Amino acid sequence: MKMLVVTSIKEDMQAVTNLLEKAEINVFSVSETIGHKAAHHDFLLENWFGKNNEQTDALFYFSFTDNEKAYAALHQVMVFNEGKKSLFPIRAFILPVDLASY
Repeated sequence: MKMLVVTSIKEDMQAVTNLLEKAEINVFSVSETIGHKAAHHDFLLENWFGKNNEQTDALFYFSFTDNEKAYAALHQVMVFNEGKKSLFPIRAFILPVDLASY
């Protein structure tokens, strides 16, 4: 068993849902989060406030699934990102599940 984790901006929610369905992952959870990126600039004019605090509304998708479906979803994400160049690509991770209570 694997735990599939996918992250995206809120605007890509329907795209991620479609990718998961193509991978035959029909049961998953979605959680809202705020992405944060701090960038530091050495150039004073670009660094007027000392720190650049950019925040993005994002989503986490979680699914416990079998190996085949997890890897199919990861492949779908990679294909999607190749076709849509974005500053906010969809990210996917596969984590092993060693034990479960069921």
